[in-house]
Amino acid sequence: MTAATPGLAPEPIPPTPDVDSQFYWDDLARGRLSVQECASCRRRRFPPMPSCPYCAAVGAVIREAAAGSVYSWVTVRRAFQAAFEADVPYTIVTVDLDGGGRIVGRLEPREAARAGLRVGPHFVPHQGWTEVRFHPE
Repeated sequence: MTAATPGLAPEPIPPTPDVDSQFYWDDLARGRLSVQECASCRRRRFPPMPSCPYCAAVGAVIREAAAGSVYSWVTVRRAFQAAFEADVPYTIVTVDLDGGGRIVGRLEPREAARAGLRVGPHFVPHQGWTEVRFHPE
């Protein structure tokens, strides 16, 4: 865990990219939300993985995911990292991405949550990584 400086919130624990997800984290840092699309069946998937969960083919094309619709949501009332304690409560949404695939992220403002809400990605830089959050379009 990251050591806190008195009077300042600690930095969030950063993700650990692997060979399959490195493109995702690199693109977030560039302000772009990307997902894998199977080279065989053309279905989109998230999280990044080495083969398609639908047809088992190896190989993917990276596609930009620019928007989507809220499928479901939950309000978080207890922070799972000290860095987010000041943010509770906040809302995590599952987003059906245009073109296929689903992803989760924080919705801002949290009160906007409703099924079918059109959202787009918003990029929040942290020390050494970038987080995707969603805002209503």
